[in-house]
Amino acid sequence: MQIIATVFWRRLDVPGHDACRLERHAETWQLDGAAVFMHTDGRPARLDYRVCCDKAWHTKWARVRGWLGSGALDFAIARNARGEWTLNDEVAPDLGHCVDFDLGFTPATNLAQLRRLNLKPGESADVPTAWMDLDGDALGLLAQRYERVGENEFAYEAPRFDYKATLRATPEGFITDYPTLWQAVTP
Repeated sequence: MQIIATVFWRRLDVPGHDACRLERHAETWQLDGAAVFMHTDGRPARLDYRVCCDKAWHTKWARVRGWLGSGALDFAIARNARGEWTLNDEVAPDLGHCVDFDLGFTPATNLAQLRRLNLKPGESADVPTAWMDLDGDALGLLAQRYERVGENEFAYEAPRFDYKATLRATPEGFITDYPTLWQAVTP
């Protein structure tokens, strides 16, 4: 294992923090992190997450464990050889066209999308993702759009949430400024 980069975020819309590191394991990439935050409905949350991608940054599997309020959470997410996404071994319908995965409670998973896309300045891409919805304990579709507008800046849209902003990232791909939602804390 080789540690490539680490990041520590402060959540801006509710109290919270997240720490994550990017690791290289032979032919795979792994995001390993922990988020502690107040959910938007007022319940406290503590979630450990791990996301594994192949060498081309396609998500292979993810694991989320912890708790939200008084309820324990334990999710195993995977993309099988047929391209189907599963949540705790149950196939999530209508997501076979998605190659990316997004955890809605952390900016960590944007890194895999940015690395896979490898956009040049001025290029853009629509990115349908399998999105983990903590409220519904389900995987759903999240349409996203990225356009590289600078060396480490990306115009980002998520129409489902009526969200548009310019995200700033490190050279490794960790988001440092996710306006109104997350900001990296620097020493």
